[in-house]
Amino acid sequence: MDKKKVVIGMSGGVDSSVAAYLLKKQGYDVIGVTMQIWQDKDGNAVEKEGGCCSLSAVEDARMVCNKLSIPHYVMNFKDIFKEKVIDYFIDEYGQGKTPNPCIACNRYVKFEELLRRANSLGAYYVSTGHYGTIVYNEEKDRYLLKKSDAAEKDQTYALYNMTQEQLKHTLMPLGEFNNKDEVREIARELGLIVADKPDSQEICFVEDDNYGKFIEENADYKIKPGNFVDTKGKIVGEHKGITNYTIGQRKGLGIALGKPVYVIDINPEKNEVVVGENKEVFATELIADDINFISIEKLTEPMKVSAKIRYNSKGQEATIYPLKNNKIKVEFENAVRAITPGQSVVFYDGDLVIGGGTIIRSK
Repeated sequence: MDKKKVVIGMSGGVDSSVAAYLLKKQGYDVIGVTMQIWQDKDGNAVEKEGGCCSLSAVEDARMVCNKLSIPHYVMNFKDIFKEKVIDYFIDEYGQGKTPNPCIACNRYVKFEELLRRANSLGAYYVSTGHYGTIVYNEEKDRYLLKKSDAAEKDQTYALYNMTQEQLKHTLMPLGEFNNKDEVREIARELGLIVADKPDSQEICFVEDDNYGKFIEENADYKIKPGNFVDTKGKIVGEHKGITNYTIGQRKGLGIALGKPVYVIDINPEKNEVVVGENKEVFATELIADDINFISIEKLTEPMKVSAKIRYNSKGQEATIYPLKNNKIKVEFENAVRAITPGQSVVFYDGDLVIGGGTIIRSK
């Protein structure tokens, strides 16, 4: 494999476009690849405003690559994306969980399948427009993942699943920028058409951002109405199906109990949604499985960390404890709101990513 050849995932956005320019400027032989990943029921690409990898996004990526004088290809990733991201998304909601499809996409599509295909093209590296920094630590003989210098754009929460092999073969040139304005300014100076393109929002494969409707139309299981119950099991209303709710939710419940109530638990076996007061949404402990560590080989003793339980949350002081079967117990110093099964918990030491896992339950 050629250590100067890199395949970069081009989403049609400003981040991956500037990343491609920076790699070429650094002397790499850059190949732009747009992943065709999602479609409607007839297999046609879906046009979603602001979405990555839609028809217009493909065209934007092609025009950027032409401007930068680098080759551009569109590769079919539809099957693996459906299996590892869409089907997972639908299945998790059916189990009363709240999945994170972006983490699944990073894990299985961008840093596994794309890397495999890049290697087959003779490229040593893949690259993306993610905000994060990869460094090699000789003393530990490990590749480390650090937060981006642009704190408000840091994306390491969604990258904690990366393996040592993937980190070794990945370049993230945007990690050293202090803010996204600097990235947009470079795009403007280059005359790239995506310089002021808005960031993609919401779930890329849900056309109208109505994930409840998407699941109902695509699930192979029946979504049934059921009961809202309080913490004592008393029926207080009827819900529209557990796939429409998540822990901590208040809006859209459609029940009036004379006081604000929140979703505090989802019971798929009984098809029940448990509601209660805001204070009951808080917990001090969680169990996570499917653990991946980056900065260490494995956890052998308790460790103090800063733990994030969702992408846009702040880190909370906590201690993590090793359990059997690749599980971790996390004890928070202060109660944390809406710990949600299916979401990820990611551990940090300052700006260094220790690792993370998938939340099973909390108390």
